[in-house]
Amino acid sequence: MAALKYSRQRESIKHYLMTTKEHPTADTVYMHVKKEFPNISLGTVYRNLNLLTDIGEAVKISTPDGGDRFDGRIEPHNHFLCEECGRLLDLDLDMKSIEEVNHLAGKNFDGMITSSSTLFFGKCGDCIKKS
Repeated sequence: MAALKYSRQRESIKHYLMTTKEHPTADTVYMHVKKEFPNISLGTVYRNLNLLTDIGEAVKISTPDGGDRFDGRIEPHNHFLCEECGRLLDLDLDMKSIEEVNHLAGKNFDGMITSSSTLFFGKCGDCIKKS
């Protein structure tokens, strides 16, 4: 594979993902990066987010509403989606438990499971406090 050409715009997108605890949509990333690069297009943001995901420097989280969210934290972890406000939060679990689930699932599967992604649903603490 050819070396990836350096891009200040891509670096800005990556930096934003790595420094936010939120899990922004491409539109949110676009609005943030546009402050530094006023001429950047939404298409450029989408292409760079997909490239960062493809090369393992970002994670794409698909949500049931069809909107993809992005995460700069690339080590294995799970997520929680609030069904009321739509916030997507990191959920730190003992990954050995998840590996055990992968192992158990693999026993009943004609193939090899190498990883999994679990999205938990419910109501976040803020929404519980509001109700």
